[in-house]
Amino acid sequence: MAANRTRVMFIHGLWLHSTSWEGWAETFLEAGYEPLLPEWPGVPDTVAEARRRPEAQAGIGLAEISAHHARRIRALDTPPVLIGHSVGGFIAQHLLGRNLGSAAVAICPGQIKGVKALAPAQARSTSAFLCNPANTGRAVSLGAGQFRRAFANAVPREESDALFERWTIPSPARPLFQLALGNFARRSPAGVDTGNASRGPLLLLSGKLDRTVPDVLTRSTFKRYRGSGASTEYWRYDDRGHSLVVDAGWPTLADTSLTWLRGKGLT
Repeated sequence: MAANRTRVMFIHGLWLHSTSWEGWAETFLEAGYEPLLPEWPGVPDTVAEARRRPEAQAGIGLAEISAHHARRIRALDTPPVLIGHSVGGFIAQHLLGRNLGSAAVAICPGQIKGVKALAPAQARSTSAFLCNPANTGRAVSLGAGQFRRAFANAVPREESDALFERWTIPSPARPLFQLALGNFARRSPAGVDTGNASRGPLLLLSGKLDRTVPDVLTRSTFKRYRGSGASTEYWRYDDRGHSLVVDAGWPTLADTSLTWLRGKGLT
């Protein structure tokens, strides 16, 4: 890679493998960036192996995922741009708040501490896992029907099934509990420094049809940054659900992210 390329670190969320960012990585590479696709701690390098060994990531939480990515960043000469989806969107904000990113795009990001909006659709999507406290130490999987309802409700059923077969893996349930209970713990790992005025710019992207991180939560997250003088922007796609980073419409989000980054001088 050319030494002057801006690095972009892609951070996936629950139930998707890092290789689900491959299309994004190719697009950003062609646009002159250097893509980085680190995996979560304990997750094998392939979808097939991650499905065979779910126990390797059982019990991993937000702090461990954030620290794992922070170590990768500190090994670089300059902080990268961070692009994260779902829990990865939370991690991107958490790292940006610690000045470990030059900028961040948080797509349908997990609910940060302080966001108190109610989202019944989200509760329905996660209740099957949250109802059993023992899941905090386990890796759990979505079924094809759950993926359809929670992730891919805005695309045809055939596409939903294809995405499920190609990208989904078991994931630790602990982050679900930590995000859901963030407002009830004084030192919750779901906390983000939303008041940091020296951080890089942040773009929050949302899908109006998202049932896992409903738009009301992303809008409420945007409001949490009002006390910061740092650049924070929000954009909503009215026809998109939670699968928006992997379904057929992902190039639109990639183009939006590239245009925004170039507007911030990050090329």
